[in-house]
Amino acid sequence: MEKQQVFYVHGGDAFSSYDAFIHELKTREIRNLPGAEHLKKWSTTLAEDLGEACEVFTPQMPNATNAKYEEWKIWFERHFEYLRDDVILVGWSLGAMFFVRYVTENKLPFSVKHLFMLAGAYENQDIGKLKEDGGDFFADQARITVLPSKVGGISILHSKDDFVVSYEHALKYKEALPEAELVTFEDKNHFLVEELPELLAKINEITN
Repeated sequence: MEKQQVFYVHGGDAFSSYDAFIHELKTREIRNLPGAEHLKKWSTTLAEDLGEACEVFTPQMPNATNAKYEEWKIWFERHFEYLRDDVILVGWSLGAMFFVRYVTENKLPFSVKHLFMLAGAYENQDIGKLKEDGGDFFADQARITVLPSKVGGISILHSKDDFVVSYEHALKYKEALPEAELVTFEDKNHFLVEELPELLAKINEITN
C-alpha cells in the first residue's frame, strides 16, 4: 500500500520593492543569537508526527527572506516527478498564498486530495507590522473561486489572535470559497506554536 503523500510549503517574506527589503534587513530584530531560546514549531516534526503512513515533503523554498513567486514555482515543479495522485498540500502563511496562486493558474499533473491553507493573506492589506507586503504571491481574486474545482477539498485554518495576518483574511477566503471548511482558533497566533494536533487529526482523518 502506497503512503499518503503530504507536501508542505513554509512561510517567508516577500516584498514588492527592493528598497523595502533593504529597509527590513537594516531594521529587523536579530534572532537565534547564541544562548537564545530557539522557537520550536509544529512543522519541524510534521513528518515524525504523521508517522509511517505518510510520505512528507518539506522542501526549503528559495530565498525565503526575499521570496519571489517565480522562483518558488520552479522549485515546486522540480518535485513533480516524485508526486502522485491524491497528494495533500499544506501551505502556511506565504506557502498558503503560493498554493492558492499556483493551483488557480496552472494545471497540475496529479490530483490533489486536499488543500490546507494556514494563516494565508487574501490581499496585501493589514499584513501585520512588517514592511513585507506579500510581493507577487497574491492570486488573482477573480480566479480564486475556481479553486474548489481543482482540488478535492479545502480547509482554511486561522487564529483570531494572528498578529501577522489578521483573521479577516480568513473570512475573505471563506466568502470567496463557500465550499471550504473554515477552522477557527482563538490562541494559535500565526501558528508559531510547538504543536498543532488539530492539523494532524484532520490529515489523518483524510488519510484514513
